[in-house]
Amino acid sequence: MNIAYWCVLAAILIPYGLVLIARFPGTTLESNLIPRISADSISGYQQRFYWAHLNGLEAIPSFAAAIIIAHMINTPQETINTLAMSFIGFRVAHAVAYVSNLGVLRSVMWAGGMACVVSLFFSVS
Repeated sequence: MNIAYWCVLAAILIPYGLVLIARFPGTTLESNLIPRISADSISGYQQRFYWAHLNGLEAIPSFAAAIIIAHMINTPQETINTLAMSFIGFRVAHAVAYVSNLGVLRSVMWAGGMACVVSLFFSVS
């Protein structure tokens, strides 16, 4: 499996790591039965981890589609891998900025990740 495919897997798994951190300190058996309702009761850093989780989930479809399309249009594998790894770097930095409550940096990191996705669509050899 090539690096870009591993990056798709990483993009899928990262949000779940974030939500584990968001929910771990206050998760009870009762709150686990109603996770969406109990998510409304968290605040502070846990809430920011949860929001980063949701944003990470939103990013997966466009990234995965871009990787597949880049392969279909015969983009050089090195280009796909570079953009995929850059996307993951931007997403990790986005999550760190989100949790750190750095709104401008978070937006810049989001834009960097989106630029990687768009570049994958237009990276014809």
